[in-house]
Amino acid sequence: MTAHLSRRGALQTLALAGASAITGVSAAGAAAALPRGRELDEVLQAAVHSGHVPGVVAMAATDQSILYEGAFGLRCHGAPAKMTTDTTFRIASMVKLLTSVAAMQLVERDKLKLDEPAERIDPDLAAPPVLTGFDDKGVPQLRPARTPLTLRNLLTHTSGYTYPLWDAGVVRYLKCCNTDRKLPRKPLTFDPDAKWAYGGSIDKVGRLVEIAGGMPLERYFDEYITGPLGMQNTVVNLSAGQRAREAGVHRRQIDGSLKPEPPEKPTVTKVFYGGGGIYSTAPDYLTLLQALLNGGSLRGATILQPETVALMSRNQIGDIEAGIMKTTNPALSSDVDFFPGVRKRWAFGHMITLDSVKDGRKAGSLTWAGLLNTYYWIDPASKVAGVVMMQVLPFADERALKVYRQFERGVYRAFKSA
Repeated sequence: MTAHLSRRGALQTLALAGASAITGVSAAGAAAALPRGRELDEVLQAAVHSGHVPGVVAMAATDQSILYEGAFGLRCHGAPAKMTTDTTFRIASMVKLLTSVAAMQLVERDKLKLDEPAERIDPDLAAPPVLTGFDDKGVPQLRPARTPLTLRNLLTHTSGYTYPLWDAGVVRYLKCCNTDRKLPRKPLTFDPDAKWAYGGSIDKVGRLVEIAGGMPLERYFDEYITGPLGMQNTVVNLSAGQRAREAGVHRRQIDGSLKPEPPEKPTVTKVFYGGGGIYSTAPDYLTLLQALLNGGSLRGATILQPETVALMSRNQIGDIEAGIMKTTNPALSSDVDFFPGVRKRWAFGHMITLDSVKDGRKAGSLTWAGLLNTYYWIDPASKVAGVVMMQVLPFADERALKVYRQFERGVYRAFKSA
C-alpha cells in the first residue's frame, strides 16, 4: 500500500476560501486534519481487501493543486510489486481526449474546420457507405451516405462508425465480410447526424490531425500536448523503465474473483490511430485534466484557448441521447450506462452529464473511460477533476464502477467537510 498524504493540504484551503475560490497549499500530515482524506484511503484499501480490484491508483485535483493521491494493492495479483502513483496503465479510449484536443488546436489554427466535409482533408472519408440492414438471405444492404462526414460528426460520435463490441449488426456484418471480401470493411451504421453510437470515429480524427498537422500523431502529441504539459509517461511505446512499472490486466471470473491475464508482450507500435493504444499514469493524465479545468493552460504551458475549452465543454448533439451501450461480448464489456436516470450527451472529446449526480459531480461535468476500467471526470462548476485507474475486464465491471463511484463521492464529501 502507498498513500501520499502530504499533497492533500490543498483541501485545507477550501475551509478558508470555499470551493469556489481554491488556491493551492501543501502541508505534511494533512490527513490527520482531514478525516475525509483518511476516508478516501479506507475506500480504496477496502476495495483491494475485498478483492473487488487487485490494485488502484486514484487522484483528484483543482485546476492548480492536487487534492488527493493514493495507490493501493498490487500491480498484478500474485506478484510482489505494489501499486504506486507512477504505475503505468493502458488507458485505451482515454486517449480520445488527447486526439480531440489535437484536432481543436488545428481548428484554432484554421487548419481544420468543424463543419466542412472531412473528405477535403482526407479523401478516404468521401462517400462512405451506410449499412441499412440485411435482406432475407442475410446479404448486407448498403447505400451511400446522404450527407458528408464532418469533423464535428467524428468528434461527437454522430458519424455512424460503430464498434462491434456494442453493435450486434456490425458483428453480423463483419461475419459477412469473411465470406465476401468485396464488402467495405467499415461502413457507417446510420447517416451522419442521425444519432449517437460509440465507435472508431476518433481514429479518423487522428488521421485528419496527421494530414493537417503535417506529422505522425505520436509526434504531434509530443510537440503540442504531452511535451508542453510535461506528460512524459503518456506514450505509445513504453521505455524499459515504464514497462517495469506497468500494471497487469485481470479478468473477472464467474465467481467474482480476478484472474491475471497473460503479460503483455513488448512490441513496437508503428501505426498509431488516436482512438486507443496508449499508456499513461494517473499524475500524467490528471495534468491534462487540470489544464482543461484551467481553461487550456497549466504552469506556463498553453494547449488551447479558453474559448475553445468552453466549446469542448458544451453539449454538441442537441437532444440525441449518448453514453448507453449494449454489449455483444460480456467477457470484454458489460452493458454501459454510467449514470442511469441522468441525461447524457456528447461534447467534443467526452460525455457530458446535463444533470448533477447525487453526492458527486455537478451538472455540466465531462467524463469518459478506457476499456480496462480507467476513468476520469472534469467538473467545471466545482473546479474539480479526478482520475481512477484500474486494469480489469470486462469494461464497466460492476465492482470497478463501485470503486469509482465511492471515490468520487468521497472527494465531494471532503469538499463539504473542509
